[in-house]
This record gives sequence, C-alpha cells and structure tokens, in this order.
Amino acid sequence: MPRHTTAHVTCRTCSHHCQLAAGQRGRCRARRNIAGKVVAEQYGRITSLALDPVEKKPLARFMPGSLVLSVGSYGCNLACPFCQNHEIAQAGARDVPWREIVPDELVRMADELHREDPRVAGIAYTYNEPLVGWEYVRDCAELAHEAGLVNVLVSNGVAEEHVIRTLAPLIDAANIDLKGFDAGDTSGANIYRDLGAGPHSYAAVQRAIELLAACPTCHLEVTTLIVPGMTDHDDTIDAAARWLAALDPAITYHLTRFFPRWRMATHDATPVQQVYHLADVARRHLAHVRCGNC
Repeated sequence: MPRHTTAHVTCRTCSHHCQLAAGQRGRCRARRNIAGKVVAEQYGRITSLALDPVEKKPLARFMPGSLVLSVGSYGCNLACPFCQNHEIAQAGARDVPWREIVPDELVRMADELHREDPRVAGIAYTYNEPLVGWEYVRDCAELAHEAGLVNVLVSNGVAEEHVIRTLAPLIDAANIDLKGFDAGDTSGANIYRDLGAGPHSYAAVQRAIELLAACPTCHLEVTTLIVPGMTDHDDTIDAAARWLAALDPAITYHLTRFFPRWRMATHDATPVQQVYHLADVARRHLAHVRCGNC
C-alpha cells in the first residue's frame, strides 16, 4: 500500500505565499502548517511588553501625551539588515524567551493600567512584525474596543489585502514603514527584494497604505528610514511624499535617521543634515513631516 503523503499548503498572510509541508514553518518563523492548515503558531506568545509614550511608535498627531501598552511576539516576514529588534524579529520559538498572554488577559492588563492612569489609552502591536500573527491583533483589538481602549499598529505593511481589510476597522492609528519607493534613482521593488521580501511585497505595502489612508476610523502615519546609499536620495523622498500627498495631504511622514544596527553595525549613521534636507524635500508635498533620531 502506498504511504499517504500530505500536500503542501500555501500561507496567504503575506506576499511570500510560503508553500508549507506538514509541520513546516514559514519564512516569518511565526506561521506553521498544522494538520493541513496554516496557523499563527506564536499566537499569544509575548516576548516584549512595555508602557510607551504614543510618540515613540512614532505617532506625532494621534492622542499626543498618551501612553500605550506595547506588545510584541517573535518573527517577521522581512530580513532588514538594519533591524533594531532583530533579537525577536529574526527569532523563532526556541530562540527567545516568551510567555503566553491570551487576548482577554492583555486587554485586562491595559484596562487596569488605564484605570490607574487615564493617560494609558490602549494597546500598540509592535516590536516584531505584528501582521505575521494578525489573528492575535484582531482578537485583542476587538476586545480592546469593547473595553473603550484604542488600538495602534506599527507594521512593515507586507500583508495580503484581506488581512489589512480585516484589521483596518479595528485599528485607531497606524504607522507603516515605507522602506523604499520607485523614483528615477532607485526602485522600491528592488529595495524590498534586498530586504528579503517577496516579488509582490512592494505592491502589498503600497496597497496597505492606500487602504489605511482610506479608512475613516484609522489615523495613518508613515515612516521611511533614511539609510545611506539606499533611501537618502532626493528623488526617492520626493516621489514618496508626492504619492502620499495624493492619498491624503494630512498624512504625517516621518524621516528617521539610520544608526548602525545588526548586519549594518559597521556602517556610518546618516548625517543629520541629510535628514533635515530630505525633510525639506518632502515638505514640497506634505505639511506634516517629522525628523526622527536626530
């Protein structure tokens, strides 16, 4: 009798579309084929928990002065060589300590903090890439709204459209990383490829930003890390700012200074004056441009 074999299944969470055999994990290290179904194996597995100012997300124009309970797990669907949270983003279940916090427990923690200090407004899903475990974000966010708390998403935006459409009504504010953009001097798709993204990831990020910008209940801000030789070109920032302004001229655009990290630990930091210069370039199209890490 021939031995029964289990077919591969396709993960539809992001544009990698990982083909997973039984028991296999995706490139994100967070999702796994269990009994023929792709599940978020790191659901509720929390590696990082902290109370942060909302400005640290960064969100410059959403509930200034408030605090959010920031929560993260492990795993990411990119491999940015400058990742500041690589210890958890580039880790799996056996690589980093974690504790289980189910959604109602997390929301209860946030609600108790709010009762102690009214400045605590809600929960931020951040640190690693929260969308590789988007079901946890969904379940926590629904309960948070029931408790009168807000939800903040900090993400690279590399997710399929159904994920963004599911979460958008639950997210009160988001900051999406726009890691590159098509311009005369560079290709956004090539930048995403160099960061370990799939062939359609650049388009997925653009679509995520478009959907969140169009969501009437979600405040959107966007960040680009200014990496020397990668995103420090006038044409790149001009094109990105022009595109964002066409979506919503009120979008806040953060240009953040690169510091040596992880696999780029020997590189020089971005000159401060270059960040300020590129901010002026972006202000040709957008009124709200912020410089970070300067």
